[in-house]
Amino acid sequence: MELQKKNVLVVGMAKTGISCARFLHERGARVTISDAKAAEEGSAACRELAEKGVVLEIGGHRLETFLSAELIVVSPGVPLEISVLQAAQQQGIEIISEIELAHRFLQTPLIAITGTNGKTTTTSLIGEMFRRAGKRVFVGGNIGTPLIDYVAGAQDDEFVIAEISSFQLEAITSFRPAVSVMLNITEDHLDRYRCFADYIAAKNRIFMNQGPEDTAILNFDDPRVMALAREVRAQKLLFSTRREVAAGAFYNSDLHVRCRGAEARFTVRGALLQGIHNIENMLAAASVGLVCGLPEQSIQQSLTGFAGLKHRMEFVDEIGGVSFYNDSKATNVGAVVKSLESLGPPLILIAGGKDKGGSYEPLRQLVRSKVKALILLGEARERIYAELGSAVETVMTASLEEAVKAAVSRTQQGDTVLFSPACSSFDMFTSYAHRGECFKELVKRLKA
Repeated sequence: MELQKKNVLVVGMAKTGISCARFLHERGARVTISDAKAAEEGSAACRELAEKGVVLEIGGHRLETFLSAELIVVSPGVPLEISVLQAAQQQGIEIISEIELAHRFLQTPLIAITGTNGKTTTTSLIGEMFRRAGKRVFVGGNIGTPLIDYVAGAQDDEFVIAEISSFQLEAITSFRPAVSVMLNITEDHLDRYRCFADYIAAKNRIFMNQGPEDTAILNFDDPRVMALAREVRAQKLLFSTRREVAAGAFYNSDLHVRCRGAEARFTVRGALLQGIHNIENMLAAASVGLVCGLPEQSIQQSLTGFAGLKHRMEFVDEIGGVSFYNDSKATNVGAVVKSLESLGPPLILIAGGKDKGGSYEPLRQLVRSKVKALILLGEARERIYAELGSAVETVMTASLEEAVKAAVSRTQQGDTVLFSPACSSFDMFTSYAHRGECFKELVKRLKA
C-alpha cells in the first residue's frame, strides 16, 4: 500500500488513532487527525503529533477536511454513520479501519478472536498456550496494544493473536485471519447499532475474506453463530459443551479435540478458570492450539494453569462467610447470564451503569431462581428495575459505595455478592477496570 505523500485523515484521537497517525506519518503520508471532542492542546499526544507535522483538528469535524482526503482511517470508537464520513463515502473516498490498515502491512500469521463475551479471556489463554510452547507471539488488538503498533515494529513474532471487536470489523475490505474464532453472539452495543441484526452483520465480517485454506472455529451451541456458519468458506471446526462433534472440540468431563487428523484429550480438573462459559473459552482455545500444531503438553498446562483476568469473575475476598466477586468486565446481559450460571445461590447481584440499549429480560429467570436481592445503580437502574424489579427484592442506589453497603446489609453467611453490571461504565467511571478497582477497594475497606 503506497502512502508516500498521500493525504490521509485519521478520525478519532484516542490510543488507536494516535498510533495510526504515527504509523502513517512514518511512512511518508500527509496526515491530519480529526476529533469531535475537545482535547488539551498541551497534552503529550498533541505535542508529539504536532511536532511530527501532523495537522490537528480538535473540537469538531470539518467537512472540507474529509472531502479533501485520499484515504480515511477510522478509529473503533467512531461510528461510520456520522455525516462527514457519509459525505466522504458518497464522494468515493476510501474509508478503512485501523485493523484493515494494519493487515495491509502484516507479515505474520493472524489468529483473530471475536464474539460478544469471552474474547479477552480466550485471546489471553491462546497467547499463554503459544508462549508455553516456546513460540514468539504478539497478543493485542482490541486489548492492550493496537495491531497497528505491531506492524510498525520488526514483526519478528511467529504468530499474531488479536482480539477483534465489531467496531473494528465495520470498515474492513481485505482483513483476513488464517484462523478466526467466533465465541458467541448476544445483544450488545445497541446504543451504537440501529438493530441487533446490524451488530451480528458486523461480527460476521471476520469471515468475509477467509477461504478454504483458512480455519473458522465456531460455537456449535449458539444458534446465531451457526446461522452465520452456512456462508463461511473456511474449514469449519465446531466446539460444544452439550454434544459430541466430529470435527472440533466438545466437553464430556474432559475436553476432546479433533481436527485435521489429530485427536487429543485434556483434563480441566483443578483448572483455575471456572464456570461453563470458561469451558467454552477453553474448547475454543484448545482447538486453536491443535490447529496450529502446538504440543499437547503446552495446551494442557495452559488450560489448568491460566488464572484468568482481572475484573471477570474475579474472586475478591471472603468476609464473615460471604464471598465477593468482581465481574466489572461483564458489560452486557449475555456476560451476566454466564456469570449467574456459574455461581450457586443465594446471590446478591449489584448491576447497572450506562445503558447499551439491549433487553435485560434474559436475566429474569436466573435472577428469580438464584438472586435474593438485586442492587441497582447508574443511569440504567430505572430501566433494569422496570424489566427485573418484579422478580426479586430490588434496591435503587446512587453510588457504588451505597450499592455495596446495601448488598452487605442483606447478606448472611454462605451468601455471595456478585458485582456484574450488565452495562458499560462510562456514566460513573473511566473504564470497566476503574469500576472494578473501585469495587475491590470498597470490599477491602469492609474487611478492614
